[in-house]
Amino acid sequence: EIPKRDWSSDVCSSDLAPGGSTDLVARLVAAKLGERLGQQVVIDNRPGASGIIAAELASKSQPDGYTLLISGSSISIAGSLYKAVTFDVQRDLAPLALVATSPYIMVAHPSIGVKTTQELITYAKARPGKISWAASAPGAVQHLSGEMFKRLAGIDMVYIPYKGTGPMMPDLLGGRLQVVFDNVLVLTQHIRAGAVIGLGVTSARRTPLLPDLPTIAEAGFPGFDTSGWFSMYAAPKTPAPLIKRLSSDILAVLASQDMRERLLVYGATPLPGGPDDLRAKLAKEVPAWRKVVQEAGIRAD
Repeated sequence: EIPKRDWSSDVCSSDLAPGGSTDLVARLVAAKLGERLGQQVVIDNRPGASGIIAAELASKSQPDGYTLLISGSSISIAGSLYKAVTFDVQRDLAPLALVATSPYIMVAHPSIGVKTTQELITYAKARPGKISWAASAPGAVQHLSGEMFKRLAGIDMVYIPYKGTGPMMPDLLGGRLQVVFDNVLVLTQHIRAGAVIGLGVTSARRTPLLPDLPTIAEAGFPGFDTSGWFSMYAAPKTPAPLIKRLSSDILAVLASQDMRERLLVYGATPLPGGPDDLRAKLAKEVPAWRKVVQEAGIRAD
């Protein structure tokens, strides 16, 4: 049995307050996990530093299964982004499960008159350094997705930093920003309303929320895949039987049709995987994003 304690949820850098995508996924999983455990699972949001604050709290908790972490994909970037950070996700947490994935979308304001990824590239090449773009907070996966796209496309756009999606959206909708990368949940309503133009999905596959919107990979960049993803961890040295129990319960929650339908409402799909799958994911993502951070010269204090 796992006694009642608290369940710590970090907020990825695109979700600086409760209500963001990590928090939404956490609450869906927590409710169902609590049913399986026979006790309430309490969310404790600890935003900041691309998830490092919450991750360090979880890593220093007792290895008894009382405090777990759910994180967005920024956890694979934080170690490369911050100069003084000593936290290492591959060393300082015990992987439990992969949970879900959610793509980002590249959009443009209608005022620049582009409707496809290739049209944006043509427009930008004719106007180097004159297009403003943003992507939630500096160092987020959305930001690095945009940096990667710029380099692959050979274009020069000026990045405008924001502290989150909330303060960024008025500037996009008002035309003060020309291009934005952000979560499918945030942008879908504005695409459907015609307030912004959807150009491309960052994931390898199209999103069910916007099935007619091509991926960036389809637009001439094969292999482009920068989906956001969510994962869960326990404290290091948590006993193997407890890791197995928690992982099994999380995967059972994700296997239910109800959970799949609820995640789809928020633009996410289940990405079930056990501890070994999560380790493999981190082994791929951490060095890949380290390379992007280094090439882009991005650092955070």
